[in-house]
Amino acid sequence: MVASLQMKRAVVLLISGLTACTAPSAPTPPDPYLHCREVYLPQRGGIYDRHGAVLVRNGRFYTLVLPRGWPLDSAAFNRALGWPAGALQARVAAARPPVVMLPAPPAAVPDSTRPPLPPVPPPPAFRPQRWPVQLAITAAEAAVVQRQARQWPGLVVRTERRRAFAAPVAAAVLGYRAAEAQSFLYQAKTTERGIYFRLRSGGLESYYNALLTGSRGAYHPLTDGHGRAHGTWAADTLYRPGQALHLGLDQELQAYAERLLGERRGYLVALEPTTGEILCYVSAPTYDPATLTDPRRGAERRALLRHPDRPLLNRPALLANPPGSVFKLVNAAVALQLGAIPADTSFRCDQSLINCVHPHPRARNLTMALKYSCNPYFYQVLRAVVEPRPGTAATAADTCAARYAHLAAWARYVRSFGLDTLLGSDQTRERPGFIPTPRYYDRLYGRCGWPYTTIFPLSIGQGEINITGLQTANVLAIIANRGWYITPHFVRAVGNAGQPLAKFRARHRTLVDSVHLAALVPGMVAALQPGGTAALASLADVGITVAGKTGTVQNDEGEDHATFAGFAPARNPQIVVAVYIENAGFGGLSAAPCAALIMEKYLRGKIAPKRKRWEWWLRCGDLAEQGR
Repeated sequence: MVASLQMKRAVVLLISGLTACTAPSAPTPPDPYLHCREVYLPQRGGIYDRHGAVLVRNGRFYTLVLPRGWPLDSAAFNRALGWPAGALQARVAAARPPVVMLPAPPAAVPDSTRPPLPPVPPPPAFRPQRWPVQLAITAAEAAVVQRQARQWPGLVVRTERRRAFAAPVAAAVLGYRAAEAQSFLYQAKTTERGIYFRLRSGGLESYYNALLTGSRGAYHPLTDGHGRAHGTWAADTLYRPGQALHLGLDQELQAYAERLLGERRGYLVALEPTTGEILCYVSAPTYDPATLTDPRRGAERRALLRHPDRPLLNRPALLANPPGSVFKLVNAAVALQLGAIPADTSFRCDQSLINCVHPHPRARNLTMALKYSCNPYFYQVLRAVVEPRPGTAATAADTCAARYAHLAAWARYVRSFGLDTLLGSDQTRERPGFIPTPRYYDRLYGRCGWPYTTIFPLSIGQGEINITGLQTANVLAIIANRGWYITPHFVRAVGNAGQPLAKFRARHRTLVDSVHLAALVPGMVAALQPGGTAALASLADVGITVAGKTGTVQNDEGEDHATFAGFAPARNPQIVVAVYIENAGFGGLSAAPCAALIMEKYLRGKIAPKRKRWEWWLRCGDLAEQGR
């Protein structure tokens, strides 16, 4: 009986796995059963947007392999596949490397004792032959070639499975599987600008890799010759299918935002303040996400790595810059919380303290100061926070200690907005930004060596402050929520659970009371009204009240950078948008209209005819001419 079982071998291919059964090689004592191993391989989960549209799926890709020197009737082949005349020859020529001219040999040194040699002809053009040639074809074309295999016996169709992107959008979000991006990883290590690869994250494909992949199951039943199970002979491994990811991302809004920014450098982040779900996330300039994983697009990957605008840099998460006047919102909230100023404080626009780039009436309160973004006003706001309170007699030593304590308190409250730390979003890499502290200034200038006149750029969001685009959007979500936020994240539901990860459901609160954050909103609304810094971006004509703040970040190496951050509707915020456009000048003429278009597109589903020209301005026009 045992001998007969040892002769049996069974390998059965199943839909979900592989089963192999063998008899023990030397059973002691005699074992009458077969040792079977059933392996079930999970399929990788797909990625979908908030409306169920497919973003990433598992796809089959077909490659036609053309051998060298095989006689082929190209005209008949083109007709069979429905290609125009000459298409095969053109595709083969494009798949081969370009012509490379060999250098001419060095000229011979003349010898007067010998007759002159005839001139050496130039070497012929050299084209390295890469055979066989591989052409990407569709599933229908592959079926035609396979059906007519007898007519073209030398042709081979190869099939491979890899991730397929439904549309060329959201490259910085979706990322890549490391197993499918080996060619890109190799190029990134060998290119002269390979350092920028280290700033590029693997996106959701990398962050949620374990959930997307699942785990294969291995089961080890003991069976008799009739397929009946009689226990197990080894420990089993539980099978778990790959989980699908359902994002908060809106594919249509994402594509629209990417078209708006076009080839400009910058970023745009839009999120839902009450849930922290990211609605769109643009790092510009952008690219097709399939470029990094398609083995036939090596030239495009090389161009991305060497591009001077660094499209592989995940700007919203990894580019930390001074926020400009948008940071005045944080300074004002902290000043109100610490009792440095009341909301009805009036400061005159004293140009001797700091320049104010546009004329405006005197700011009689905080609302007017935010509307006009008065630099001298916020210079004095932060001075009221940092310097000793009026009415107290203090020596020089006491003044130094008070300034140290007040700036430390300021930094503590500012950090409670999620700044100077990693937010912890579902990305593989992000930067914490930087908020200076008294200890930092002591190391830089020495103890008591930094009076307020040294650190005043902090009052307008310049100087040593650096925050990321993701953090900027989160700050506006805090104001919209009156003091709390949920960590910004892309995935709203994993698999069938219908929820994001637990850490993306927890609320985080700031140290600033809600009443002081609410005091900012009237000024943010006024900024979008006539006379305000962002009046051009008003959506009042379609019944949407926007609250926001413009910013212009000083740039010593060229045109200033434009920023805007806001939310809409002002009373019941449904969307927060943060925009940063490099070298675009005043934020009210570029970043604010860009944010307004995103808000209108999301809330109404369409753009009013009077604002359609903004789209051209932002894509390819002169942003400085918008307000004229």
